[in-house]
Amino acid sequence: MAAHRAWDDEWLTVPCAACGRDNHWPHPELGCPCGTVLRVPVAEGPAAVEPAPADGARAGDGARGRENDGAQGREDDRAREDDGRRPPFRPRAIRTARDAVTTAALYLRWLGYRDIRRADQRPPNGIGLAARGLLAQVDPTVRPAGPRDVECLWLTAMTESARCVYFSLAGYTDSARTGADALGVPLFVLDLAGAPQPVNGPAGTLHATGAPRPGTRARDGRA
Repeated sequence: MAAHRAWDDEWLTVPCAACGRDNHWPHPELGCPCGTVLRVPVAEGPAAVEPAPADGARAGDGARGRENDGAQGREDDRAREDDGRRPPFRPRAIRTARDAVTTAALYLRWLGYRDIRRADQRPPNGIGLAARGLLAQVDPTVRPAGPRDVECLWLTAMTESARCVYFSLAGYTDSARTGADALGVPLFVLDLAGAPQPVNGPAGTLHATGAPRPGTRARDGRA
């Protein structure tokens, strides 16, 4: 009798439709680090893997939405390579916490960040995302983010010599904005239409200039 089940012969390599990441998926309803949830259909014959639909949506609509997300990222990359400019960000309506994470990941990719994934360290509130040289926190709760939330993100980023950015669905307290300005943390509000709105100076600068080029340094000296 087998005491331990080995998955080596049962792994599936599936590309995520939203971010293109290839990974191993051993069972249904497993989430990609970018926030997309994949559904692996069980069938006797070969079957295509399609993303799970959003809450209350039809399966076909969900699959088309994830495909459009992936296509948006690829088209934005091509446009940036062609003329060096970023095309306008195309918002995606936010109905669930998963939508908020997906919107933040797409926005970071639009800014020019690559290798977006789920962060290794889970933040006190919300969901953490990581990219090359960046830590992001997405807070989809109905509570405005406070100064402690911003400071914890900033301290975690400092330990990893990375920049950081905060996304909140409910906004920020006045003290959180003051602290973020002092620390240079960009703050964005996620509206229900799916368009991240900068709410302080560092966020406005990041929105206008995009991700820094490799080798450049922020005012705090981090690369």
